[in-house]
This record gives sequence, C-alpha cells and structure tokens, in this order.
Amino acid sequence: MDNDLDTLATALYVTTDDFITTHPHRAPDRPAVGIQPRISDAELIVLAIMETLLGFTSERRWIRFAHTRLTSIFPYVPQQPGYNKRQRNLTVLMQHVMTHLATSTGLLDDDVWVVDSTPVECGRSRETVKRSDLAGYAGYGYCASHSRFFWGLRLHLVSILHGLPVGYTLTGAKADERATLLSMLDAVPVAVPAGQIIMADKGYNGAWLEDELTGGAVELIRPARKGETPRPGKQFLKPLRQTIESVFDTLKGQLGLEQHGGRTISGVLSRVMRRLLALTAVIWHNHTTGQLVLRSLTAYDH
Repeated sequence: MDNDLDTLATALYVTTDDFITTHPHRAPDRPAVGIQPRISDAELIVLAIMETLLGFTSERRWIRFAHTRLTSIFPYVPQQPGYNKRQRNLTVLMQHVMTHLATSTGLLDDDVWVVDSTPVECGRSRETVKRSDLAGYAGYGYCASHSRFFWGLRLHLVSILHGLPVGYTLTGAKADERATLLSMLDAVPVAVPAGQIIMADKGYNGAWLEDELTGGAVELIRPARKGETPRPGKQFLKPLRQTIESVFDTLKGQLGLEQHGGRTISGVLSRVMRRLLALTAVIWHNHTTGQLVLRSLTAYDH
C-alpha cells in the first residue's frame, strides 16, 4: 500500500465514517428536521487532519487552499466561520476517533509509557492577557526546559515509546503534574496493567505519588533529586527518557502546536485535539502499512 497523504486521508475517512455509523451517539447532536449538511462529520475530520499535516496554521488560508486544490476530493468546503464552528463541535468526536485508532493498533499494551507536560502559550502581551476570553483558564507559568515564563495552558501527555498518545489533558499553567498524572491514568482507554512502567522527570516526585502508583502496581522511573539516594532503573533513563521531548517536538515543530491560534477555550481544545489526532492517525497508518518508523510524518507533509 502507498504511504502518502491521499492514502492516509482515504483510510481515515473510511474508518471514521464506519465508526460514526456504528456509534451514532458519539456524533454531535443535530436536529431531526432541518437542512442536511453538505459535508459530513467524517469529511470534516479528514479535512482538519490534512490541514494539520500540511502545516497550515491559518484556517482562512487553508479554506482558500481547499477551494482551489481539493475540490475534486471535497466538492463542498464551508467558509471559515462555518468550518470553525463545525470543527469546535467535533472535538469530542475526534477524541473518540483518536481512542478508536489508538486501541486498534494494539500498541497501547506497551509495558513502558512516558509522561511529561509542555506549555501551550496563548498570548504574550499584557493587553492580550487582560482582554482574552481565556481568562480563568489560562495563567502564568514557568517552563523549566526553556527557562522562560509563559501565559497560557499546559498540555500533559502520556505516550508509548513510539509516540502514540495514551492519555492527555489540558490544565492551567500551574497545575500539579503529579495529581494530573493520576487523573490521566484513571481515564486512559485501556486498563493499566500490573507492572506498567512509567518514565518521568524529576518533577514527578513525592512519597504520596509513589504510594498511589505502587498501590496500582505501577512502577515509576525518574531521575533522583539532589540529596536522594540513587533510584532503580537509572540505566534506562538516558536512552528512553527523551522520547517524550521528541514527541512534543513533533507536535510543536511539525504539527504547529505553538501556532494553534485559539482565542477561546473551545478553540484551543479543538486545535490541540486536531494535533493529537493527526499524530495518532499517522502512527496508526504507519503501523497498518508496516512502516519501520511509526512517528515519521515525512510521507504526509506535502
């Protein structure tokens, strides 16, 4: 099977359409009587994934491109206001599709997961902070990896070593990473097996966290903090710990997470969800077609 964007879009459309047909309650509510949409939810999800993989960070530019270059595939593409509204309404459905793709690969059974968080910046000027509709959700935080303060949200992500997302959540910039990890593990789409290994950085410390994870038969491997005795699993940290940073680099450098452009909480959620679904769809398709590097986007970004 060819490994390109057209093939991915076709496979994703068929899979998404079948999922919606099988689980109609997952789709957004629509009045029983009224005008029938000219473009289906499955087509809109495929459009959003193509927009993300092709590197468009402006919906208006993407709509112009689609009207010019994609009419043979999508006879009707809504204008930007309608497109934006439909995409925000599809956020929950995208999450269910992402879970369906991830679980169908069987890769979530990997016995090593990695966890970390990264800033999702939402504004830089003081005027933006004062006027933004994200007030009450976004806040000031500090990114130790880049030694800088930011105003926005924080994306927490649990993934396997191949980069496939297992669980994610968006929180305020100062949310406790340790408590967030526990809440994510309670919500992952697969049962956390006994003996599951989770790799983290020094921020995921604390006796209470260790007790909670140990009670669930989960082993936490992290670097020892200053003054701590050496911890078990140290030999695995150097070759494997940077995996999660590489996943974040894919989300930001290739999928444009830092240029999300969201101005409301629903807008930010929608745009973050598109990036995570795009990453999941690529890994799912690469796994299905037998590619050696599952997180490679090279075949799909042009």
